[in-house]
Amino acid sequence: MARSVLGRVADVFRLSKAALLSGTRVYAETRPEPLTIRQQNHGIRRIVLNNPGKRNALSLSMLQSLRDDLLADPSTLRVIIISANGPVFSSGHDLKELTSAQGREHHTQVFQTCSEVMTLIQDMPVPVIAMVNGVATAAGCQLVASCDIAVVTDKSTFATPGVNVGLFCSTPAVAIGRAVPRKVAMEMLFTGAPISAHDALLHGLVSKVVPEERLEEETLAIAQRVCQASRPVVALGKATFQRQMAQGRDAAYAMASKVMVDNLALRDGQEGIRAFIDKRKPVWSHGTDEAHD
Repeated sequence: MARSVLGRVADVFRLSKAALLSGTRVYAETRPEPLTIRQQNHGIRRIVLNNPGKRNALSLSMLQSLRDDLLADPSTLRVIIISANGPVFSSGHDLKELTSAQGREHHTQVFQTCSEVMTLIQDMPVPVIAMVNGVATAAGCQLVASCDIAVVTDKSTFATPGVNVGLFCSTPAVAIGRAVPRKVAMEMLFTGAPISAHDALLHGLVSKVVPEERLEEETLAIAQRVCQASRPVVALGKATFQRQMAQGRDAAYAMASKVMVDNLALRDGQEGIRAFIDKRKPVWSHGTDEAHD
């Protein structure tokens, strides 16, 4: 009798396990792909836009996922690279979210979240690099313009075509108008016509144009070079650059001069100078504490 009861119990456990495993397999097969993919190695965080079926549109969900990836554990972070799966880096906002049926409240949330993400990229204490192989339009172009550095392939194109669908690219214009000359920005915004990667380089929208087969290599080389510097020195320098660009010349010099003095007070500031004088490689502390004589 005892063996019979134990046998039935064992059968129940086996059936339960089989059902659980079956359910797990079904869930794994039907679970949607993540909108963004985040990986990090040796201080370099890779964030990949991962909705190629929808041209990596910056839907509200995509923007929220991107924001979460940017804000994830910053303790060992040194540089961020944003790239995309598929032939389109990003086509901009998901227009299905911008119909009147969605309502003004939802529209407001979309644009507020987008502005938050673009501002966050520029306020991050580490450099953010756009690695672009393909088309970047509207808010996708805004994303490229918001990054500190942009490495792109020679087949990439950039446009702000909102005017052609009745929605002027006013928020992309904030970033683009600060990245390229005014008249270039206005032509892009008024006509919606795309510009080539080489024209984007000429006008300052991107940093470097490379063949497709060298995109990964060139981008990682920049990221690795950033990782060789002191983390707090890079953070101080990025924040100062952003602040002084919004100021008049005299105010910018006054602020930047004070920051140079603050930089010299850092342990890493003095370590770098001593290492140069001693003709050796600096040993960074990556801390924000001040040097002591």
